[in-house]
Amino acid sequence: MVMFLFLVIALAVVVTAVTLAVVGGGESDGPLPEVAPERLQDPLPPDRPVNRADVEGLRFPLTARGYRMADVDDALSRLGAELAERDARIADLESALAGARAAAHVALHKPEQGHGEQQ
Repeated sequence: MVMFLFLVIALAVVVTAVTLAVVGGGESDGPLPEVAPERLQDPLPPDRPVNRADVEGLRFPLTARGYRMADVDDALSRLGAELAERDARIADLESALAGARAAAHVALHKPEQGHGEQQ
């Protein structure tokens, strides 16, 4: 019985100490100091296209529910825009290459006129 009472009193002291530490226990600074939110340490470079090393080095700060959604949304928007831009550039280059190949094919197979041939 004495051991039970000792454990109950010890538990009450621990709970009181933790509660006072969290609530502030009479300190004038308030319960907990305000902390600036964690931000992305190395964001994607704004002055040049993103490369593989930029993406591999990207680390998002953790929050209580995972990652900061604003940082992840910004990075995904940037990567999506750059991928769309590159896809459009690749499509333009491929169509220009196809046009150049077609023109070269027509030029190679076009019969030569002149020198003794009649029209």
